[in-house]
Amino acid sequence: MAEQVGNRKLMADNGIEISAYIEDFVVELEDSAKTGILVAFDNKLIGVLGVADPLKREAAVVVEGLQKMGVEPVMVTGDNWRTARAVAKEVGIKDVRAEVLPAGKADVVRAFQKDGSTVAMVGDGINDSPALAASDVGMAIGAGTDIAIEAADYVLMRNNLEDVITAIDLSRKTFARIRLNYMFAMVYNVVAIPIAAGVFFPSLRIKLPPWAAGACMALSSVSVVCSSLLLRRYKKPRLTTLLKITVE
Repeated sequence: MAEQVGNRKLMADNGIEISAYIEDFVVELEDSAKTGILVAFDNKLIGVLGVADPLKREAAVVVEGLQKMGVEPVMVTGDNWRTARAVAKEVGIKDVRAEVLPAGKADVVRAFQKDGSTVAMVGDGINDSPALAASDVGMAIGAGTDIAIEAADYVLMRNNLEDVITAIDLSRKTFARIRLNYMFAMVYNVVAIPIAAGVFFPSLRIKLPPWAAGACMALSSVSVVCSSLLLRRYKKPRLTTLLKITVE
């Protein structure tokens, strides 16, 4: 006697016959975003289970927020195509890659990178760890597995997908602040250094005393520090309000 629990491919590989009625029932489960798990005993099919991982309530809003930020979401899963398409339709994702093995997820990431795309991977499971390590930015959910957390660059401490939006938005604002700081530093140096060197003295009789040049250098550092401190006033995007509207 032998027991088998798995998908239709496992049953076919073991020579277990699946009736048309059971086949249609499994397809119906998959179309409703559930995974059909078949149970066989002594080479006879004895049951079917419909298993579903409930979507996070903020998933659809986060996907919409990513699209508005210019980020194209892609779903990569090891589940079957019907279930994957049903879930993707529910959250608004158009690009779906299904029946992908863990190593295949990393291959999908590398394929996007070869096209010149910057890839951020969000995952929480052991199967996601190869893709998290291969991506440009790996984001692990704090409630995920230790392996996924170890492979990721970011760890989102809360079990909330809204933090993906916050991480991207904060990163963009930080880089924008860095560019602004470079501009502050360059303005003082580009203007003050030629004057301190006496470039304009023969024609305009303008010169910069050493104490004034030192003050300008110190002021450039103060400007950069004050500009950076403004990030303390950062407020994350308000997706919660949009979520309430969507739910209602």
